Amino acid sequence: MDGVTRVPEQRSPGTAALRFAVLGPVRAWHGEETLPTGSPQQRALLAALLLREGRTATAPELIDALWGGEPPSQALAAVRTYASRLRKVLTPGVLVSESGGYAVRGLADGALDLAVAQGRAAEAEKARAAGDLAGAREELCRALALWDGEVLAGVPGPYARAQRVRLEEWRLQLLELRLELDLEQGRHSPAVSELTALTAEHPLRERLRELLMLALYRAGRQAEALAVYADTRRLLAEELGVDPRPELRELQNRVLRADPALAEPAEPSGEPAAVPVRPAQLPATVPDFTGRAAFVRELGEVLASASGSAAEGRVMAVSALAGIGGVGKTTLAVHVAHQARAAFPDGQLYVDLMGAGTGWAEPETVLGSFLRALGTADSAIPDSLQERAALYRSVLDGRRVLVLLDNARDAAQVRPLLPGTDGCAALVTSRVRMVDLAGAHLVDLDVMAPDEALALFTRIVGEERVGSERKAALDVVAACGFLPLAIRIAASRLASRRTWTVSVLAAKLADERRRLDELQAGDLAVKATFELGYGQLEPAQARAFRLLGLADGPDISLRAAAAVLDLPVEDTEDVLESLVDTSLLESAAPGRYRLHDLVRLYARSCAERDEHPPSERAAALSRLLDFYLATAAAVYAIERPGDRLVDGLAATEYPGLAFAGAPAALDWLYTEASALLACVRQAAGTDRLRRAVDLLWAAKDLTESGANSHQYETTARAMCEATRAAEDGRAEGRARTVLSDVLLVSGRIRQAEEQARRAMELAGSARDSTAASWVANNRGLVCLHQRRYAEGKSLFGQAIAGFRSTDNRAGEASALSNLSRAELFMGNVEAAVDIARQGLAVYAELGRTMRLANGHFAVGVALSQGGRHDEALAQFTEALDLFGVHRQRLWEGATNYRLAEVHLSAGRPSPAAQHAEQALALGCIGGDRMRGNVLVLLGRALSSLGQADRARACWRDALGLYEQNDAEEAATVRALLARTAAG
Repeated sequence: MDGVTRVPEQRSPGTAALRFAVLGPVRAWHGEETLPTGSPQQRALLAALLLREGRTATAPELIDALWGGEPPSQALAAVRTYASRLRKVLTPGVLVSESGGYAVRGLADGALDLAVAQGRAAEAEKARAAGDLAGAREELCRALALWDGEVLAGVPGPYARAQRVRLEEWRLQLLELRLELDLEQGRHSPAVSELTALTAEHPLRERLRELLMLALYRAGRQAEALAVYADTRRLLAEELGVDPRPELRELQNRVLRADPALAEPAEPSGEPAAVPVRPAQLPATVPDFTGRAAFVRELGEVLASASGSAAEGRVMAVSALAGIGGVGKTTLAVHVAHQARAAFPDGQLYVDLMGAGTGWAEPETVLGSFLRALGTADSAIPDSLQERAALYRSVLDGRRVLVLLDNARDAAQVRPLLPGTDGCAALVTSRVRMVDLAGAHLVDLDVMAPDEALALFTRIVGEERVGSERKAALDVVAACGFLPLAIRIAASRLASRRTWTVSVLAAKLADERRRLDELQAGDLAVKATFELGYGQLEPAQARAFRLLGLADGPDISLRAAAAVLDLPVEDTEDVLESLVDTSLLESAAPGRYRLHDLVRLYARSCAERDEHPPSERAAALSRLLDFYLATAAAVYAIERPGDRLVDGLAATEYPGLAFAGAPAALDWLYTEASALLACVRQAAGTDRLRRAVDLLWAAKDLTESGANSHQYETTARAMCEATRAAEDGRAEGRARTVLSDVLLVSGRIRQAEEQARRAMELAGSARDSTAASWVANNRGLVCLHQRRYAEGKSLFGQAIAGFRSTDNRAGEASALSNLSRAELFMGNVEAAVDIARQGLAVYAELGRTMRLANGHFAVGVALSQGGRHDEALAQFTEALDLFGVHRQRLWEGATNYRLAEVHLSAGRPSPAAQHAEQALALGCIGGDRMRGNVLVLLGRALSSLGQADRARACWRDALGLYEQNDAEEAATVRALLARTAAG
């Protein structure tokens, strides 16, 4: 009965005749006499007090319950009037004033219909757990009979609306449970008609449809059962755009294959057999348990297998849940244990082994308490651990008992507490992954999925407050790292502060340095949970934990971690794997590790507090930056042989990796992209700034690949700001050179010109010849886009001279390829072809690298403009192959565009359309403006193929892109559209 308020027993002889109802219209009786409850607002006040379990409601709370955020000016006076009128109607002493608020006290047992319904539902749960299905069904029917129309009918106010939704949801849950019992007892035929009506009333409630499918199948109506699934899938797709939940899909599969397990029970379950002693020690499950459906199902299946015999190879079922503190291990285990209670009619044992702290529970002490709970006299309990364990297993022999061992320290603490016979099962939770617990089913519990986290937050805070601030709520759960404990604390703080909005809470959690301090409520605190785990680490583990928390990347490789820790790789792996076993560190993939966001914040606070000398923090990050820079430089050198850029990069002290060839080098670069760029950004405002900018430059392949372009640009802009603030002209010039590269790739020419001009000024002032040559090349490309061809030609000449002066052969080839384009635009086709071939020859001397593809591309462009289609196709085909090998997706797209141009010029519209479509799918160097060009070309190809409507659609899309970018090509496309419309 998740989410239902428990109304405690309230006894008072003087009020025995007083009764109330809220599961329908709000009513009151004294004996058989109906009492007047007054106006709708007065009934709202009475309902708010009845549903508060006898607790005092303050005047502001009652005003908020009745009117919400816009109360009338005399709201407080109105509340007092309503309370005074109710006091005159009710038995004296029932409605009391206290601390400026009101409460309903002293009610007799059964005085409130909701309390009666809760009691009957609880009895139904007990009966079902004991195997008494008929008794459980009867209690549920009696509980459901208490509803009398709409809950709180006619009662106004936000509180009544929320309670109405909550209690209606509970009624449906009880109804679903009663229908489940019907099917378990073979009452499928009458269930079909009831479920048909209910699914019509609640079409999106998948559990009802699941029960209807099962009832139809058991009634021999397999085709109708499958039709229900088809209708459900269609409805969910049309209404919500989602697929049916996995349970419903699995049921469809089972119906399709006529799974024998779906057949109706052979006979209704009989009365349960009596047992001498049946412990029921499970803690209460949380009423707002949310999500974790896959884990609940997986663990439930393991527990269900406990009935397997030893002959089948199973002695007992053991599941061990591991995860960081606060991830919800105990909550999940308790929830699963409650769901499995019916399978263990001889009882459930529970103990908190306190393994996360220093005072963990001794196994012999736990065994003593278990034996007493199972009916063993104190005098019969032996002293030694071995004897107690043996007696424990003997007492459990022949029984079906579930043992929940919570918060275990290690497998050695757990082993003596495990039952030894089939039919029993154990659930173990621990921060340590118990790989040495033989036969255990291991479950690693991660944080919640974003939708589950939001659902949990909403259930605690309330839909009314969250619904209007969904974006802020998502920010809150993200700041909590989707950790259930953190979400519960944050939501509880908000729920207890009516004046706060979700946005206020989100703003408080946005400050990383204060976040852990904000995440505490009462005796719950995220930091305290992490402190327990940190306190148990060995010195080497603790140091590794602190230093790893300093790095900003989403994860870290083993080699990078070795740089941070300044340890050999083998020793680093040993200490990291030991941290994984404690659940403070996660293994993201083989050889990669990550810290949960909140754990990282805690690790940093530990580093600030415990790392000595403090300079080791900066030294660790410096080693990490050196490792990335040295390795990125090695990748650059492999990809661009003959390029002297690497000679001008900042020196490093910590070594990087060496690679056997280009594939391994590129694998490293793209795998490390996010972590590498995070390391660059983290250096802002430190003495590592120059090395960080050089690392960004050495990793420039990332911007042309397409996959990391946005992240790369964000980092480049951050470095421009950081270098400007630091007044480091050399570093700023390089950062702006890098940014101009990014802007050219994305087609933002005006911005690229601005950055390139400033970069050239800074490079000149700093006498940075490396940057000066490259930025001259970039400025020349800007001129080509802006049709300033003579100026562009001059800048390319300047770049060529600069590259030749530093023997930068790859840079020279790049500038020659670009100079070819300038000659082409100036009408010098033969000169363009000749210069492009010079560039290609230089690239060819340097080897079959990615930049050789640029050489083929440049020659292909020149040849295509000269009408030499077959030669151009050969060049573009070579380029396309090389760009693909080197994972340059945007250049692949640009090459497909050029192939489409050549085919269309040669009168082959079909392959032209195919290449243009491929260019659209891949994206192109040049951004939206280039995408517009591709669409125009595709439209021309489609028009030639007689597909006029598709052609016009392409041109309309192109026109939109041109107009967004204020491109002059828009006029040409308008003319195309006008001409085809007129035709």
